[in-house]
Amino acid sequence: MLHDSAHVPKPSLTEILFGLFLRLVSASCIWFALNYWAMLIGFSHGGAGRFDLLTPEWRAAATALAVIYPVAALGLWLLVSWGPVVWVVAAAIEIVMYEFYPASFGGRPLLVVLHAAVAVTFVLFRAAIFYQRWRLARQVRVDSP
Repeated sequence: MLHDSAHVPKPSLTEILFGLFLRLVSASCIWFALNYWAMLIGFSHGGAGRFDLLTPEWRAAATALAVIYPVAALGLWLLVSWGPVVWVVAAAIEIVMYEFYPASFGGRPLLVVLHAAVAVTFVLFRAAIFYQRWRLARQVRVDSP
């Protein structure tokens, strides 16, 4: 007897690892968001990073990142398509801050390398998943015409 429902394929090991990777990036986004919020409310940096004490450049950047990072974390945790897009926006803001305006924001080369490593890992995962799906689609099946 045939089942009425369509067959839903099981996720591959690569897809499962990709989901775990996205959730790890999500946890790091929460960490970055908490750091920015702690700075803005004066909880960290001995209160020197409070919003009213910051320069206009830092006010704009820190406020934007304090809002964008939790949104990116939510999207990455839920494994929705807009999560990585929002993360790219946040990472791009930080890369521009620390690489192109070190006089205003200081330099954090390790953070820039971390963002680049996450982006490369994301692209490699997506390429591997695309290749696996392409190979699966090209296999000869019993129900092929």
